[in-house]
Amino acid sequence: MEDLETDALEYTTVGEFLVDLRKEIKVTELKKVEQRTRTIKKFFQEFRRVVRRSRYEGRSLVEEFK
Repeated sequence: MEDLETDALEYTTVGEFLVDLRKEIKVTELKKVEQRTRTIKKFFQEFRRVVRRSRYEGRSLVEEFK
């Protein structure tokens, strides 16, 4: 929001911005996956499902899994 207010955006089109926004939303979803009361098998299945959908390109997936 700060970049938007100061007119310092890196995007030349709304499409570029939306692509990055969608990636951030998916990464946030990945980071919210928790085991809670699920078995490790169910947790791992959910984690893998979110990873596939997110096309994650960040830190090591092992770190995110921890």
